[in-house]
Amino acid sequence: MSLKVHEMNRFTFFVVALLLPFSLFSQNSDVFPVDQDSKLVTYQEVVQQAGTQDELYIRGIEWLNSYYKNPADVSRVRNRESGVIELMHRIEIENQAEGTKVGAGIVNYDLKIEFKPGRYRYTITNLTLRQASRFPVERWMNKEDQMYSPLWDNYIQQVDTKVKEIIVSLKTGMEPKTEKPEEKW
Repeated sequence: MSLKVHEMNRFTFFVVALLLPFSLFSQNSDVFPVDQDSKLVTYQEVVQQAGTQDELYIRGIEWLNSYYKNPADVSRVRNRESGVIELMHRIEIENQAEGTKVGAGIVNYDLKIEFKPGRYRYTITNLTLRQASRFPVERWMNKEDQMYSPLWDNYIQQVDTKVKEIIVSLKTGMEPKTEKPEEKW
């Protein structure tokens, strides 16, 4: 009797393990926002924020310097006059097997922040898996691709989560700093 229960548990585990990636993808199939013109995955938003173009630019530089370990290497353009910061960075993705995380690759991305009085716009795009040839992450959404793997569904979720963390950090860093009153003694 216990042998049959054990076999049924193995069968149940096998079915769940087989179907889980498909259920995850069905929940996350529209996770990536795709630009209608370029057909690239693109996260973009105009954020209303108090401040002059120069004040917002300075906050953007402060955020860049605090968020990235090597901000000088990450940033490609820092143009205070035109109010533009452009950077290139990467997101590490993982495979998770039996509680162990194993590196699955690196996804490069571009981030452009443009500043105007009272607002700024961020654009995160050109997400590509680093490998011998260019592999745009948009392919992960195509289940008809001959290279399709259910692992791609998890990669989509990982990249989306990380990009949203970057956006939250940027928005927080762009908020005006509250100045402490001078201590009188």
